[in-house]
Amino acid sequence: MASDREEFNLCGPLHLTDVDWANEHHQRSVAACLVQGIYIAERDRQLKREESQALASPWWEFFNFKLIRHLKDDADFSIFGGIYEFKPPQSSPPNEGERIDSQAPVYVIAFRGTLTKFDSVSRDIELDIHILRNGLHQTSRFEIALQAVRNMAASVGASRLWLAGHSLGAAMALLAGKTLAKTGTYISSFIFNPPFVAPPIERIANERVRNGIRIAGSVITAGLALARNLKQQQLLQLYQNLSEDPFEVLSLWIPCIYVNPGDHLCSEYIGFFEHRGIMEGIGAGRIERVAMKHSFGGLVMGAMGMEKTMEVEEPVHVIPSAKLTINRTGSDDFKEAHGLHQWWRDDQELVSKVYLHNNKQ
Repeated sequence: MASDREEFNLCGPLHLTDVDWANEHHQRSVAACLVQGIYIAERDRQLKREESQALASPWWEFFNFKLIRHLKDDADFSIFGGIYEFKPPQSSPPNEGERIDSQAPVYVIAFRGTLTKFDSVSRDIELDIHILRNGLHQTSRFEIALQAVRNMAASVGASRLWLAGHSLGAAMALLAGKTLAKTGTYISSFIFNPPFVAPPIERIANERVRNGIRIAGSVITAGLALARNLKQQQLLQLYQNLSEDPFEVLSLWIPCIYVNPGDHLCSEYIGFFEHRGIMEGIGAGRIERVAMKHSFGGLVMGAMGMEKTMEVEEPVHVIPSAKLTINRTGSDDFKEAHGLHQWWRDDQELVSKVYLHNNKQ
């Protein structure tokens, strides 16, 4: 039997009958619904729902999108993503090259998160573990996703494309967008409840304790990174010539990241970005800019001589710039705080701030 949350007419944003593509709240709501459509498409597949019983299509058709391709995992054949095309109704044919709305996406690639149903849970949890080990980039599912993003960006252009994902799917969208951004291709991205692999410091009630732990962590991480990777001359050059910061290209990409303080899987993004301002304020910005580019766990393994037996990759969450939106509405439990539904509701208290990487500070 279908859950009420699967049916668009029961819990979808029915108030969005006329989408204003310049409105960031409308953009967020549509992106979240397109991700939900992938969740429901996989549930339709698992439950073998006939076309007349399938529940997925209203999640995209309501906004005039067409799902033109499923992205399927090569291990369990589950639907983990999809490519949508925007097909608005036209009263008359547009002129050649004219778009109905210049701020609407032409294509959207969306990725679902972990499903706790029998048919897909084992594969999804396996990928969750890869995130914890900073190994998502090595999985076949991510390779399929990345190839789809690369192909679409190359064929239609990054300006006509959106990326969206929730939870595990948020990590995939973030990593795919980050990978292309490092080559100078910047895709508008909507990242809902992305996992942040770190101790949940943000849940410590005492602000001074939180800040102290983060400052100490930055100093230790920066020290390990410099000790392992830089000779003294290189270190001097790093501090004197920050204009060669390798984050400079990536910093021009500003993904939209959506988090809830009650969700311990993603709440550390709040402290991650706020901490950078604190470090700048106490004159330790350069230390923080070194620390944020490295995984503390990976550096410890390297110091122990384990780097030869295990590839250490930059954590997915290491992002120099972002527009961070925090849902300050109280949540009853973790399930609600981590849920996708909050991001298309119109009764939430959302606070946004843009964080830009500035290597000249």
